[in-house]
Amino acid sequence: MVLKARMQFPLPLRAACSLLAWFCLYKWFCHRYRHRSLEWSCRLVTLTHGILATCLSAYIGFIDGPWPLSHPGSPNTTLQVHGLCLSLGYFIFDLCWCVYFQTEGALMLAHHLVSIVGIAASLALGESAGDVNAVIFGSEITNPLLQARWFLKELGRYHSLAGDLVDFLFVVLFTGVRIGVGAWLMYCELASPRPRWYIKLGGVVMYVVSWVFMVSICRFARRKSISKYQAWRSRRSRELGWKTNGHLKGH
Repeated sequence: MVLKARMQFPLPLRAACSLLAWFCLYKWFCHRYRHRSLEWSCRLVTLTHGILATCLSAYIGFIDGPWPLSHPGSPNTTLQVHGLCLSLGYFIFDLCWCVYFQTEGALMLAHHLVSIVGIAASLALGESAGDVNAVIFGSEITNPLLQARWFLKELGRYHSLAGDLVDFLFVVLFTGVRIGVGAWLMYCELASPRPRWYIKLGGVVMYVVSWVFMVSICRFARRKSISKYQAWRSRRSRELGWKTNGHLKGH
C-alpha cells in the first residue's frame, strides 16, 4: 500500500507538468510561426503528440508489455504511467483549446472527454493502463496523416499525388487498426473478468465513436472515388477525341 501511495501521489503533478509542457510547446510554435494562424500552431502540437504517442504506445504494447489482448486489466507499469500522463496533459490542452476557439463539433469534444476520463481512471486505479494505452495507439496512429492532410490543404498541395496517398493511407489505417483491431481489443476487454465495468464501458464508448467517424470516412471515400472516376472518364474522353480528330485529319 505504501508503494502504491508513493506512485499515485505525484500523478496529478505529472499530469500538470505534461499540460504545461504542451502549452509551452504551443506558445513556442505560435512565436515561431507568428505569420500563420493559431490553428497552425495547435495542429503542430497535435502532430507532435500523434507521433510521440504512437511510437511510445507501440513500444509499450509490442515490446515492453504486457500484451493488452491477453492481459487486460493488468497492473500499471512505470512506463505505461509515463505514457498516459503524457497523453493526459495533451488531451486536456487540446480540449481547452477546442472549446475556447470553438473549432470542433460535439463528437470530437466527446472523444477528448472520454479519453481524459479513461486515462484518469486508469491512473487512479493503478490498473488497465495497458488497455488504455492500446486505445491511444489505435486513436493516434492515424492522427499524423490527418494533420498532414490539413497542412497540405493550407499549402495548396492537397489536390496532388501526396494528397491522394495521405487519404488512402488514412482510410486503410483507420479501417484496419481502429475498426478491425479495435473490435478484437474490445472483445478481449469485455470477455475478461479483470477490467472494471466502467473501464469496459469507456472502451465501448470509444469504439462507438470510432464507428461514427467511420461512417463519415466512408462517405468521404465514396465522394472522392466518384470524383476521381469522373475526372478519369472526362480525361479519357478528351484523349480519345484528340486521337480521333488526328486520325480524321490524316485522311
